[in-house]
Amino acid sequence: MSVSHLKKPRVIVQQANPHTKRILKSLIDAGLEACDPASAIAKTLHLTRNRLQVRELSYDLTHYSRIVCVGAGKASARMAIALEQMLGDRLEGGMVIVPVGHGVPCDKIRMFEAAHPTPDGRGVKATKQLLALTQSLSQHDLLIVLLSGGASSLLCAPSIGLTLAAKRRTTELLLRSGATIHEINVVRKHMSAIKGGQLAQSTPATILTLIMSDVLGDDLSTIGSGPTVTDPSTFQDARDILHQYSIWRKAPESVQRHLQHGLTKSLRTPKKPTRRQSLRNRHIVLANNYQALEGTAKAAKLLGLTPFILPYPLQGEAKEIGSILGGVARDLIEFGNPVHPPACLIAGGEPTVTVNGKGRGGRAQECVLATARELAGLKNVFVAGFGTDGTDGPTDAAGAVVDGKTVQRAKKKKLSIEHALHEHDSYTFFQQIRGHIITGPTGTNVNDIYLIVAIK
Repeated sequence: MSVSHLKKPRVIVQQANPHTKRILKSLIDAGLEACDPASAIAKTLHLTRNRLQVRELSYDLTHYSRIVCVGAGKASARMAIALEQMLGDRLEGGMVIVPVGHGVPCDKIRMFEAAHPTPDGRGVKATKQLLALTQSLSQHDLLIVLLSGGASSLLCAPSIGLTLAAKRRTTELLLRSGATIHEINVVRKHMSAIKGGQLAQSTPATILTLIMSDVLGDDLSTIGSGPTVTDPSTFQDARDILHQYSIWRKAPESVQRHLQHGLTKSLRTPKKPTRRQSLRNRHIVLANNYQALEGTAKAAKLLGLTPFILPYPLQGEAKEIGSILGGVARDLIEFGNPVHPPACLIAGGEPTVTVNGKGRGGRAQECVLATARELAGLKNVFVAGFGTDGTDGPTDAAGAVVDGKTVQRAKKKKLSIEHALHEHDSYTFFQQIRGHIITGPTGTNVNDIYLIVAIK
């Protein structure tokens, strides 16, 4: 399948106002297109005869006996197709692991599907095959690693003494605790035999890792739990995170023993790489959240809106961030701050949700819901937020949209915004008022995009 024939996500905006729907759909389409993994590969990698140029890096492909690709994550399928198309017969083959429903047919690279965000047996089996492949390579081979968000769950190789069930339980506790992705991945790395640079240690081959970043700041050790990056964190860090979020006593005893054992230095943190090892192991970030924001801004300008990218990423508790965004929207309408309408304020980030209720939702839906009260009664303004991967929390929605009439519509259906926020039940709320953004798997993953749009 060629890159040009890859299907684009079909964006569905459940919004009563047709004009709002058209604007929002155009903005979402542009944001997703700007961070498309296949396009990023085509723009960043250039092949002239047998020389592969990747920005400042240059590889003479005639120097390698085998060229093999492995990868994992929500964007790795589209990356794999683009890499296949570029390298042609020079690529021997390989394998990538993607979430269920994210796979696409490839000619040479095998596609394996596994569970996300909680790992399953399919991920363990596929990871075992992936490691067997990398271990079969020699110093005369080139290994291209395709990495994106989601890889932390999909690359699953429990450390000696740990079971998949123990890892699943600990991961579930972390996901519900409000811990950041960086903190979650620190713990994951110290329960794994592949994360935290251990994939790179499994092979003497030259390694080129191509990355779609879902981590603010592009910390290579955090993206996908850094399988080809030496881990700067420690067993003490992992233990402290479980204590910080009151998870330590809830975690399986085998995980407690494993981390405690690591603290005694019986299990050593991987050594820092030598200069020679660093030169054979290089990393390129193909795209990140800011590219998506820039693409959205360009689309806003074409729509006659003044674009303004907020200079700070959205981090922290989702409903608190939502309240702040609601205030920003009110300032935009009432005072023309920071720009005068018609305008589009654009922000990126990844808020967190500390789950203590029994509802269904996700960070984008909860964040947007929390803005609804501030927007009540305002005309010609709406706020939207969505995950660029097409999945917001354990739901089939990418995100949601609210406007000045959302509170009114909720009252008519006898829905309480306060109750929905308290129970973390934003999905049910937006399902009732038809306020969801639905894309299905987008084939990319570069955090969330949040929009405040004021029209005339």
